[in-house]
Amino acid sequence: MGANQMTDEQLDKRTADMLQKLKTEYDKPTMSEEQANQLKFRMEMAKMENRKEHRRRRAAGLVTAAAVLVAAFVILPNTSATVAHAMEQIPVLGALVKSVTFRDYQYESERHNADIEVPEIQVEEPAGESVPSSEVQEKLEKTTEEINAEIRKITDELVAEFEKNAQDEMGYQDVMVKSEVLATTQDYFTLKLICYQGAGSGYEWNYYYTIDLNTGERLQLKDIFVEGADYITPISENIKEQMQAQMDADESVYYWLHDEIEACNFKSITDETSFYLNENDNVVIGFNEGDVAPMYMGTVEFEIPAEVLSAIRK
Repeated sequence: MGANQMTDEQLDKRTADMLQKLKTEYDKPTMSEEQANQLKFRMEMAKMENRKEHRRRRAAGLVTAAAVLVAAFVILPNTSATVAHAMEQIPVLGALVKSVTFRDYQYESERHNADIEVPEIQVEEPAGESVPSSEVQEKLEKTTEEINAEIRKITDELVAEFEKNAQDEMGYQDVMVKSEVLATTQDYFTLKLICYQGAGSGYEWNYYYTIDLNTGERLQLKDIFVEGADYITPISENIKEQMQAQMDADESVYYWLHDEIEACNFKSITDETSFYLNENDNVVIGFNEGDVAPMYMGTVEFEIPAEVLSAIRK
C-alpha cells in the first residue's frame, strides 16, 4: 500500500473526526441560523464523500489495476474560468450509463461563496451480453439528454442568480450543488442532485433521476407496480409509522403528524413525490426541507420495507 493510501478504517476515522469537529462547532450556542445550516450541509457532504469513497474502493476490485489508474478528463469552459473535469463516480463493469462531473463552478469571497459541481449522465458504449436493443439504446440516449438538460437548467439558474447577487453586492450568500450515484444495478441507475442555497437562512433540496435500463426511459413511481394497484396508501402509512417510531426513539426528531394546524400534517404521498430504488431494490421516498418536518430536520428519506409492497410490485 502506498504512503498516501488509507485503509477503510483510517478513512472512517478521518470522516468521524471531521464530523465530530463539525458537530462540536454546530452545537455552539453562539452560532447563527445561517452558520448552522451551512455546517449541517457540510456534515452531510462529508458523509456522502465517505460513502462514495467506499463504493469506489469496492468497485476497484472488479477492474484491473491499470483501469483504476486511467482517468479521462473532459475540458470544458465555464463562466468562472475554472476547468471542468470528467470523473466517474462509480466505475461498474457492464454498466450502461455513468455519471461524470460536467462542470465545476467555484467562487469565493468574504461575502459570496459557490461550490457547484454539475453532473452529466453519459451512455456507455454497449458491449458483450449487456448490449441493449437499438430501440432501448435510442430511448436511453434521449432520456439522458433530457435529464442532463434539466440538470443544466437548474444549475445555470443557480449560477446566474448567484452572480447577479454578487455583482449587486446583495448581502451574504452560499450556494452548493453536489451529486451522488445512489444505485447502479442491472435494471436501474439513480442519480441524486443535492442543492443548497443560503442567504440569511439556508435551504436544501434534492432531485432524483432514476433510469430504467431495460426500457431506456425515466422511471416513474407507478411503473414499478402492478397496473391498477394502490401503492399510495401502503407507502404513506408506512412512512407515518416510521415517523412516529423515530419521534418515540429520539425527542429531538419531529415530524408534522399531530400538529394543531391540521393542514400542516403529512397525510399522503402523491405520484409526483420524489423517490428512487436503492441497491436492495426497495422504494425510498425523499422529502425536501420543510415538506414534512421543521427546517432543522433537513431533507429526509424513508426506505419502504420490501414486505410492505411485495404483493403489488411487478
